[in-house]
Amino acid sequence: MRPDELPARLAEIDRRGLFRRRRVMASPQRVEVECEGRRLVNFCSNDYLGLANHPRVVEAFRRGAAIYGVGSGASHLICGHGQAHHALEEELAEFTGRERALLFSTGYMANLGVIVALAGRGDWVFEDRLNHASLLDGALLSGARLRRYAHTCPGDLRQALAAYPLEACLVATDGVFSMDGDLAPLPELANVAKEANTWLMVDDAHGMGVIGSSGRGVSEHFGLGQGEIPLLIGTLGKAFGTFGAFVAGRGDLIEWLIQRARTYCYTTALPPAVAEATRASLRLVNEEPWRREKLRSLVARFRSGVAQLGLAVTDSITPIQPILIGDNARAMRASEALMDMGLWVSAIRPPSVPMGRARLRVTFSANHEESHVDRLLDGLGRLNLGQS
Repeated sequence: MRPDELPARLAEIDRRGLFRRRRVMASPQRVEVECEGRRLVNFCSNDYLGLANHPRVVEAFRRGAAIYGVGSGASHLICGHGQAHHALEEELAEFTGRERALLFSTGYMANLGVIVALAGRGDWVFEDRLNHASLLDGALLSGARLRRYAHTCPGDLRQALAAYPLEACLVATDGVFSMDGDLAPLPELANVAKEANTWLMVDDAHGMGVIGSSGRGVSEHFGLGQGEIPLLIGTLGKAFGTFGAFVAGRGDLIEWLIQRARTYCYTTALPPAVAEATRASLRLVNEEPWRREKLRSLVARFRSGVAQLGLAVTDSITPIQPILIGDNARAMRASEALMDMGLWVSAIRPPSVPMGRARLRVTFSANHEESHVDRLLDGLGRLNLGQS
């Protein structure tokens, strides 16, 4: 694209109802927020357990900064790997039931780093059609050939793998799909990957801390361990309420990533204070199961309400509850109308979702109350979204 083409390209994005803009918050991440002069009930955060502003997590961050300072100073492989990082990795390994865990600065960097370290030219990477962009970008960056199988369809994956039995290298999937809230069929995918002697990589960004009886994610939900899911990715900026990500798996895998994952080797380590804050949030995940129980109750209340309103929602048991609308402009109008009612619900449009699948993406936090859910249902009822 030439410089003189940029204004027309931006105008075209706007014309198609796909223009995005940032909204400026003036308050901490919580259920009721201040945004651009308005007080809003927040239904679009990924702070599922309500830990981003929890006093114990905040205090751990302050304490960590007082001990270690603000910055880590270097990459993990130079002089940036501290006691707080090391302790958190050991605790995450125990939490996930894996031999070892490795911290990354973001989930995006974790996915890119893992795929590029394991796949290359001559290999095939197989991914769910609705995978997160970071998984797709990792495959493209690796130089491997990418084949996308039908969403949550192990049969289509098996057929695809059968065509390339010697070159198949890695199967990657979201655990909880971030825009639909549905779960990957991990038991079936694990069987297919094992038959093909290929890695199975699960990005459980939206399941970790939330799904499973003790919050250990989609693998716990299905009763699967390291043998079935050898590559587990988790992020810390969602249910854990902090920042960063990790990869968990067997010891030699983690050692390989330390040696070969470029997004680990060549970037500055997380601030140690963030690691200390995450250790505090991990303890809360373990100690307070009521947060997951409350989320399930809020989701059930919401789904019952939208059914009565005749709204189209996806098949999701998670805090992600999308309301399907289809048209981009209509989704934007609905989002703005809800904001005028004091309800912040994002309109999600392509390329985050397929064309014709625009939606309102409702997300819940353990800090929401039933009154918040009822207020949202009342607002949705006023929009007549069930009518075309």
